[in-house]
Amino acid sequence: MPVSPCSASFLHRLHRSQDSLRMLSSSPHAGHKVTVCGLFLSFLFISAVAAGSAEGSQNHNGLRPPHNNKLDLREIVFVIQSQSNSFHVRQAEKRRADLLKQAHGLTEKPPVVLLLHTLSDNEGDWSILPLLPSLSQTFGKNSSWIVFLEEETNVRMVPLLQVLAKFHKNREWFLGKPLHDEESTIIHHYAFAENPSVFKYPDFAAAWALSMPLVARLANKVRDEPLKSDFTIDLKHEIALYIWDNGKGPHLTAVPELCTDPEDSPHVQHCATTLSKDPPLCGESVNKEDIFVAVKTCRKFHSERVPVIKKTWEKDALFLEYYSDHTEPSIPTINLGVPNTERGHCGKTFAILRRFLSSAVPDTKWLVIVDDDTLISLPRLRVLLSCYDPSVPVCLGERYGYGLSQGGYSYITGGGGMVFSREAVVRLLNSGCKCYSNDAPDDMVLGMCLNALGLPITHSPLFHQARPEDYAKELLAHQVPISFHKHWNIDPVAVFNKWLRQDWRSETSGERDEWSKTEL
Repeated sequence: MPVSPCSASFLHRLHRSQDSLRMLSSSPHAGHKVTVCGLFLSFLFISAVAAGSAEGSQNHNGLRPPHNNKLDLREIVFVIQSQSNSFHVRQAEKRRADLLKQAHGLTEKPPVVLLLHTLSDNEGDWSILPLLPSLSQTFGKNSSWIVFLEEETNVRMVPLLQVLAKFHKNREWFLGKPLHDEESTIIHHYAFAENPSVFKYPDFAAAWALSMPLVARLANKVRDEPLKSDFTIDLKHEIALYIWDNGKGPHLTAVPELCTDPEDSPHVQHCATTLSKDPPLCGESVNKEDIFVAVKTCRKFHSERVPVIKKTWEKDALFLEYYSDHTEPSIPTINLGVPNTERGHCGKTFAILRRFLSSAVPDTKWLVIVDDDTLISLPRLRVLLSCYDPSVPVCLGERYGYGLSQGGYSYITGGGGMVFSREAVVRLLNSGCKCYSNDAPDDMVLGMCLNALGLPITHSPLFHQARPEDYAKELLAHQVPISFHKHWNIDPVAVFNKWLRQDWRSETSGERDEWSKTEL
């Protein structure tokens, strides 16, 4: 049974979070105390926001907000889309501290800033829709907006308030930076196949916002109608579809001030949100000798896919083995005694897990399992892994979900690459978890096992289950991708050279910016 986000546990955590915020606002160590001057400036600021809204801004229906469309910071609920892994908790806490620091300079009472992963014990709440009833019940009466943002999203509080004040807060609004597909794609279930560019969905990195009337209606819908989709694949697209509701709900309204430009870019003067110019750095890259790479292949792809790996990323791996249903010394491949299956490779994957803990391979801190048509940048992965502690269970990759609204589970989708710390593998195998058949979907079985053990999936948007063509250009423009998957209808070597060969650490910021422009 799923844990209800309306439970006493949720409310207890929420009230505890609000108490912490109140303590922070009154603490002499939490920044400058609010002075008479500060209150006066806050009054001027909020009045200016309302005045600016009334003077010049019109919504997309051509209707001016009323003159009394004042917006107070306390009317905004910020939800940081955080994760329970310790690195991500630190990142989210930094973002919350920055929001509160800005707020203290503007008003006496800070807004509510929530960390998504703390709101209930239901691990699937990262899919957001199941949480809407609780958010509506708790904040519906006194709040006007819920603003969602990622851990890396920089917020400029004053411009954000000015932006939100442009929109009538008593109407339904879905605001964000729009993305669109140039061609129909498998990750969006080939939606809008005739003209995929007509449907817009938000770039979460730029932040996105729901007005409280829309939250209230969606909350009722979630309560009254079970969520239909079994799989959660690309959350931002699926949330936009749910809100649009076959044309009965609002479209995404484009807000130019919600940006994903680097914070030091000369083009961000008008932006209410920006991104850090570089991925997070947590120290020196993980050493090559700390990573063991397992490639799943089979006899029929020895001559087609394995040569691509050898031409592209194999040289970046110190320890790598190819696992197949046939021993071929020229590669070489290792036969684990598991027959090849046309779908699902659970038997082979669990044999790899057991081999990783055996004396047959070097004793390393990290295991990376990829398909033979996965393209991956191991140097970038080594940088990313510097942020994680291999002595604790870490399961990293692109997160999907199955049946999340009915108490399901999350899993790492296999094609983009699955990364496990040694401790995670130890706990998996010690639990007795095993395949129900050799051709069961390995990534989903692992997800069920991890869920039963209470070990969360750690998501990184830098892993990709599909090809670059299957993602919006604007999304990839602000990423430093780690992997892509599939050789279908592409030149995989050319894709690797274009997207994954460059090492961002060896380029200047200007070169990275220029590369993004020219490559896209």
